[in-house]
Amino acid sequence: MARRSKRRTSVTATAVAPAPRGGRFRPLDADGVARIVQAAMDILARTGIGGCPPDIAGRMVDAGATRRADGRVCFPQAMVETAIARAAKRVNLPGFVENLGLTIGGGKVHIGTGGAATEILDSSTNSFRGAQLDDLYDLMRLVGQLPNIHYGLRPVIARDMDQPFLLDMNTGFACLKACAKPIGISFDSAKHLDPVVSMFDMALGREGGFRAQPFCFGVIVHAVSPLRYAPEGIEIMQRAMAHRMPLQICTAAQAGATSPVTLAGALAQGLAETLAGLMVVDVIEPGFPCIFAFMPFISDLRTGAMTGGSGEAAVAAAAAAQLLLHLGLPSTASAGMTDAKIPDAQAGYEKGYTVTLAAQAGADMINLSVGMLGSIMAASPEALVIDDDMCGAILRTVRGVEMTDTAIDLDRIEAVATGAGHYLGEAQTLELMKTEYVYPSIGNRQSISDWTDAGSLTIWDVAKDRTAELLAEKPTHLPAEREAAIRAAFDIRLTEGS
Repeated sequence: MARRSKRRTSVTATAVAPAPRGGRFRPLDADGVARIVQAAMDILARTGIGGCPPDIAGRMVDAGATRRADGRVCFPQAMVETAIARAAKRVNLPGFVENLGLTIGGGKVHIGTGGAATEILDSSTNSFRGAQLDDLYDLMRLVGQLPNIHYGLRPVIARDMDQPFLLDMNTGFACLKACAKPIGISFDSAKHLDPVVSMFDMALGREGGFRAQPFCFGVIVHAVSPLRYAPEGIEIMQRAMAHRMPLQICTAAQAGATSPVTLAGALAQGLAETLAGLMVVDVIEPGFPCIFAFMPFISDLRTGAMTGGSGEAAVAAAAAAQLLLHLGLPSTASAGMTDAKIPDAQAGYEKGYTVTLAAQAGADMINLSVGMLGSIMAASPEALVIDDDMCGAILRTVRGVEMTDTAIDLDRIEAVATGAGHYLGEAQTLELMKTEYVYPSIGNRQSISDWTDAGSLTIWDVAKDRTAELLAEKPTHLPAEREAAIRAAFDIRLTEGS
């Protein structure tokens, strides 16, 4: 058991892996990109978007849009192209600890959590139960420590918070206390923004602190497919913008159900809905920091249910990322949404190819990519730890083969070939072994005999141990006196001393 003991003493990581630049994988050729972009423009100009709140619709019309007799707002192509040209091309997401912040845009790949799972796979019973606030806190604590996860978007809904305001406030508190990296949360109502931001100011120790260091981005569904605005989402957008909260605005039509059955048609409609969100941002404040979560979901047409782990889901997410990279807009893709219910072989292969294709296509953020099970209906701390290992390898593939000035050394090849016959002792090997190569944290590379001697542990066994180790550590970035002040001011349900 010596090998197992050595593995368990590994140091917890707080920094994150550098974000490599993707974009080498292009599921659409140049003609396909052009046709889908043009189709999206035509949809916005011809069919437009319904359900626009009157005040926003009026501002859009003043800026050059038209309003049909049925109330749908239509956007001429030139107006959309102007909005794209002046949209923010890079979005800064500070961390609560500032050196953990990210710059989103340009195809640099960042991996994070996400979703609204209602169930937890409890490793102590190997069964599912309702997600609780403590589960959210534990998942976000893991996000804060795992090196290949760059940000933490709230992955579960705390079902023990039975009122919308209580849920929003406690979700924000649990996430900020658990994780010093950039976090993201959603809101049930625009009215909840003011008190939550007030809490964020208290956590930072100064009034107006969040405006200067907006460590939390707002995740907002701005469109309901097909081709309608979500008025409550737009109201939340406006309030978030007033607080200088970076936006991640989402559209998630389901091919064959709320978008066309063809992937090309689903991408065209989804891109139109995504750009419709840009048009809202543009009439309120051109260039406001906004990330576009263009997430074309897929139906299993035998049942109508969403399938997150299919090959179609993988290629659609990659194509969505390619389209936004082509337009120069900061992007979020959805990947890793396995349909498997436990972290088994199905979960591994579905997560592997969906996350890899999105990353290789240059998605700036990949939501839902880690820790999720059962078509994003459940989450698992142990799956999160396993997926972090997977993402380390995926990020390495995005880096590709790096051609530095010293990458090929003919003199060294000559010396080794005519001398020692191996490169193991070479200075270059020792120098680059931790930068050129990525090593798994819990994945097993032992020989069969050594693995057997060490107890024949599965990756699930090792993940359970590693998860327990990580959760034994308590976050320290939120000062105790600020936490006490927050608890005195708000109804915080997370157990004190967590």
